[in-house]
Order: sequence, then structure tokens, then C-alpha cells
Amino acid sequence: MKFKGLTIGIPKEIMKGERRVAAIPDTVRKMVAEGATVIVEEGAGVGSYFSDEDYKAAGASLVNDAEALFGEADIIIKVKEPLFNEDKGKHEVEMMKEGQCLVSFLHPAAPSNHRMIKDLARLGVNSLTLDGIPRISRAQSMDALTSMSTVAGYKGMIMAANTLPKFLPMIGTAVGMIRPGQVLVVGTGIAGLQAVATAKRLGAVVHAADIRPDACEQGKSLGAKLVDLGIPAEIAVGKGGYARKLPDEWLLKEREILRDVAQNMDVLFLSALIPGKRAPILITEDTVKSMQPGSTIVDVAIDQGGNCEITEPGRIVEKHGVNIIGILNIPGTIPTSSTWMFANNIYHYLTNLVEDGIIKLDTTDEIIASSLVTRNGELVHQGALEAMGPA
Repeated sequence: MKFKGLTIGIPKEIMKGERRVAAIPDTVRKMVAEGATVIVEEGAGVGSYFSDEDYKAAGASLVNDAEALFGEADIIIKVKEPLFNEDKGKHEVEMMKEGQCLVSFLHPAAPSNHRMIKDLARLGVNSLTLDGIPRISRAQSMDALTSMSTVAGYKGMIMAANTLPKFLPMIGTAVGMIRPGQVLVVGTGIAGLQAVATAKRLGAVVHAADIRPDACEQGKSLGAKLVDLGIPAEIAVGKGGYARKLPDEWLLKEREILRDVAQNMDVLFLSALIPGKRAPILITEDTVKSMQPGSTIVDVAIDQGGNCEITEPGRIVEKHGVNIIGILNIPGTIPTSSTWMFANNIYHYLTNLVEDGIIKLDTTDEIIASSLVTRNGELVHQGALEAMGPA
């Protein structure tokens, strides 16, 4: 049996505003059927509208003590990275133990997570980050980043419309016509494409920019007007069609072009990412200063450091007359749909990670190699090592 002899722990998420959970009763039922002992913290699914009774009926055991759950489990599955638990007065990492396996969105290259990642290594926790899963056909069912990016693109644009002090669609009134809002989506990956589609549905005039020609074409196919960044494809596109980290001179060129365009935009939706690395800074403070008063920036790249130089993680702020949305858990604001996708993604990931009750950290497997962060007391994630710089 796939999970025979293993105990899988599902704690309640403690990030402010986070309502998702790492497993739903359907996936718990599958894990139990494959031999797992599943422990769920009481109330873990309430925010996503899955009751404790639902988990019990699926075969899970419930506990009311997060620290006890961390202490018993062989594998911990979470939605967000470990955080300080105010009720316990200690960090979730401090509740973990040597040899334990953690699977979650860890965003190890983000500066705000560096201390937590180092602590995981120090304690000997074997950790894997879901944002490292490669976009290959074999991993599609595990690709939580794609699933959550779909949610972030949709809800992020809704948040922009809610914050913007003007209409997005063209509105005809008795006193005249109100022109439609101008939206620029930077980074037309999964989140960006969903943002383009949502902004179009809301009636905005949508522009799109990406350093990858194929991504630009996808944005154009959804009705966006393209902004030419002038970056040669051989410099811009890396393995698997992902964006590469640009040399400084090309990054400067991109920033200058975006600055010129941003001055005429009502909304900037920022979703440019480099797999496993810190998000590139594309919108500088000077660019923000040049934008129209009342404009809005939604920085969905903030989990990996952000595309805007002055985004504040987890906050919505106004700076230089521009509203900057740096919410870290946008998918958590649509908890039922996002939890359903996430729980199924992580279940499929575990079926690849575990074989006959043994956790296999097989680095010859591209999926494991790309997502492994800490192992046997060492930090092995290349993007995190680069972001942290010399020891």
C-alpha cells in the first residue's frame, strides 16, 4: 500500500486571513485507503467549509493541539510556509523534528522566508516546496502553483477593481461618457492570463507585457494589446519555456519601458516570476511616483519578493498617491475552490514522493529535485542559496 505505516499531519493554517487547508475529506479518504494514518487539527477545514465531522467520516483522527500533531506526523502537509504560532508562543518550525518531511509552499528564495528555511535545515527537517514543481506533463496533476495562480489572477484583478477609485468599464451617463480603465498585466503566465481575461470581462482596455514571445502571443489571443519589451528570446526564455533571470543591462531596459507605459495606466497587475528564484524588481519607486494619483498596483509576485520595489508583504498601502496591494494569500480569499484544487494537487504529489510506505527523496526524479529545499540538515535549493548570497 502506498502510504502504509506513515502518519500524515494536516494542521490548521495560521496565516492571517488564510482559510485554505491542505487536504479535503476526499483526499483524506484516499490516503487512509492506501494505509496512512491521517491526523487533522480540529477546525482545519472550517474556513473552506469542510467540517470536522467530514474528516472523521473520511477516516481521519482529530486533535486539538497543533504541537501534538507536529510531534506525531511523519509527513506534514500545509498550504503556507511555517509561521509563528501566537497561541503556542513558538514558531511552527520549532514544533517539528529531525527526519520529518514537510510539503508546502515555502517560497525559499523570498527574503522574508530565509530565516525559516535555515531553521528547517538546522533542525534536520526534509522540506519540499510546491512552487518548485516543474511544468512537465507528468507533473500536471501536482502543479499547485498553476492552480493557485489561476485563483490569484482572477481574484487579484477583482481586488484591483475594488480598490481603484474609478470605473474599469466604459460607462455612459446623462452627463457624458466615462472612458474605460487602462490595465497593464506584466507577466502573462497562468496568473497573468487569468488577470487579462478577468480585466477584459470587467470592460477595461488591457495591455500585456512579457519577455517571452509565446507568453505575449497568449496574452494577445485573449484580447490584450502587447507592450514590446525588446528582449531577445534567447536571453529571455529558459528551460521549459519559463522566464530567465535577465542580465542587469536588459533588466534596466525592461524597467525603463515599463516606466513609460505605467504613467498612462490605472492598474498594474504584476505577476512576473522566475522559477525557484526571487521575483525580479520591474517597477521601481520612481516608476510608482510617475503614475497617476489613485492608480492601483496588485503585486501577486510578492510571495517571491514582489515585482514592485516598495510593495509591503501582506499589506495594502498607499504610497505616492498609488494604492499598492501586497496581499500574500490571495487564493485563500476563495477558499472552497482553491482548497479543492490544492488538496488534489498535493495528494498527487505525495503519491509520487512515497512508495510502499517509504518517503523517497530521489533527486534523479525531476519533480523531487526541483522542489527539494532542505535535506539531512543542508539547504540544497539553488534559488534560495543564490538569494541568500555568501554565508
